[in-house]
Amino acid sequence: MNIYLKLIWAYLKIGIFGFGGGYAMLSLVEHSVVDPGWITETMFTDIVAISQMTPGPIGINSATYIGYVAPGEYNAALATPLWGILGSILATLAVVLPSFFLVIYSSHFIRRHQESGAIKAVFSGLRPVVVGLIASAAIMLMNWPNFSPDHSTPQLIYSIIICVVSFCLVYFKLPWRGNRVSLHPILVICMAGLAGYLLYGI
Repeated sequence: MNIYLKLIWAYLKIGIFGFGGGYAMLSLVEHSVVDPGWITETMFTDIVAISQMTPGPIGINSATYIGYVAPGEYNAALATPLWGILGSILATLAVVLPSFFLVIYSSHFIRRHQESGAIKAVFSGLRPVVVGLIASAAIMLMNWPNFSPDHSTPQLIYSIIICVVSFCLVYFKLPWRGNRVSLHPILVICMAGLAGYLLYGI
């Protein structure tokens, strides 16, 4: 049962201090769940990928998934669906409740003091921090488990190509019937999954 208390404590901290949204809190999540040995770095990158492809915020999705798998990784006796579901519920509630109450209070406070110079100054300092946290998460994900789990050069090259092409397809607008359009991220995810199947699954 100790793992459940640890999960609750870890995700309470993530929920309180996870500024900037899901991507910005990824480094905090990794530090909280990978460093103690609950899951491996490879599992963490897989969880991030699954959390991005499923509906909902990445922070909550990753909490639900990690809460499910962590008890079984921590103790083989807890590697059953019921113990996993309990971990999912506890981790999800622990990460959601602090931000829920903080948003309710802060929105009331900010609405009352939105013209305050101190509030404007605080947000001026927070905005670049959020950008830095998101950039840190992006750099953190550029690792061997994401780009070449098998540590093979061809796989690394293919992964870099998929990464660059996906970025270009989402970021840059493409000419289409006299207009310039951006591809929807869901379409790019499906295309990347198909590319992965053709490259590695056949």
